[in-house]
Amino acid sequence: MQAQPSFYDQANELIADFSSAMWGIPLVCLLIGGGLFLLIYSRFLPFRYLGHAVAVLRGKYDGENDEGEITHFQALTTALSATVGMGNIAGVAVAIAIGGPGAVFWMWMSAIVGMGTKFFTGSLAIMYRGKDSEGKTQGGPMYFITQGMGKAWKPLAVIFSIAGLVGALPVFNVNQLTQAVNDILLVPQGVEVGFTSNLIIGLVLVAITSVVILGGLDRISKTAAKLVPAMVLIYFVAVMAILFVNIDVVPKYLGLIFTDAFSADFYTGDKLLGGVVGGLILLGIKRGAFSNEAGVGTAPMAHGAAKTAEPIREGLVAMLGPAIDTIVVCTLTALAILVTDVWQTSDANGVTLTASAFAKALSPAGKYILLLCIAVFSISSLFSYSYYGTKCLSFLFGAHNKKYYNIAYIASILIGATTSLSMMINLIDGFFAIMAIPTMIATLYLAPRVMKEARRYFKALKE
Repeated sequence: MQAQPSFYDQANELIADFSSAMWGIPLVCLLIGGGLFLLIYSRFLPFRYLGHAVAVLRGKYDGENDEGEITHFQALTTALSATVGMGNIAGVAVAIAIGGPGAVFWMWMSAIVGMGTKFFTGSLAIMYRGKDSEGKTQGGPMYFITQGMGKAWKPLAVIFSIAGLVGALPVFNVNQLTQAVNDILLVPQGVEVGFTSNLIIGLVLVAITSVVILGGLDRISKTAAKLVPAMVLIYFVAVMAILFVNIDVVPKYLGLIFTDAFSADFYTGDKLLGGVVGGLILLGIKRGAFSNEAGVGTAPMAHGAAKTAEPIREGLVAMLGPAIDTIVVCTLTALAILVTDVWQTSDANGVTLTASAFAKALSPAGKYILLLCIAVFSISSLFSYSYYGTKCLSFLFGAHNKKYYNIAYIASILIGATTSLSMMINLIDGFFAIMAIPTMIATLYLAPRVMKEARRYFKALKE
């Protein structure tokens, strides 16, 4: 007699079905088709003003008396601390384990399109800032929907905010950090890992996270501004060392990323979009969206707090996000996994696959360097996501209630530490999909106003 599936197995299957249903053809068309439209509609403006975007980021145009809470640089690093993390280290490994090298190409495509989307959402975050119940200036999709599209569209803002309460939970990052600590640190030392060790790791993360997030946005942004650039640099140097050791095969695998993007050899998953190549495209887009969050709507909540009187400046800063976290950091991770050949010789998935690549190329120190980067990336993302969740709850129920979200958020860390990878990644994927629908609808609706503002801004800049 066949055993009945447990409640846990049933929940896992239900969440997987929910994620697959949400990431259907309509959402892919909305995210990628909408992003491509925005890029063409803007006449590739984000790429034409990259130099100016970097100048804004460096503080050349900062105004002390401008409305907002944090600088352009702090806004970008706060947004990046959420995206430069497990999406870039574990998410890329998941994509390659399932779809082979070709999945990386479609992540690149989602990032290029995403730069256009981020320009518009970052600009809108400043153009249509609102006030919360405490009178503080706020930005994000819920505000540019209600302030820009009108009160009749408020249901879209409510849908985004409800989905954001779950989408902002740190369960995937915590899950993968716990797996990394177990596989890299505890198991080699002969420590028995299981529910108890996972719970202890979760409790340590609860303590660290509580100290920072209860200090509010100022502490979050200052912490992110210090941690993220340093860790990106360390990660960059470590991967460069891996590529140098394996320099003879780097051209081969760079070529494979392009050729396998249109091949079905490695993909065994969902045959959506009319075949396995279509499934590979979908996989790359999902992991790309998880990596850079373009069109999802989380980053505009950070950019909406920037000190600036010029929306276009923040849009230009926001568009740098996908270039940094997907085109640079994800590519580094992908090449490290590919050139060391662990993607073909190991059954590992997620962060463990990336750790195998670092250990193989930079043994014995490699895996510990990766663990340090993972720890900082993951912990910094815990801070940023808490800010996003409290903004969603403040919009729905008033800013005076945001402390209740922090309690639920901190409790979810323990769930992420003691649950499976598949359940956590499917849960966040599904709610990211729901968040993307109102964000993209509003962005496309308001795009002409962004372009009108852009024409005014660049005309004034020339004069």
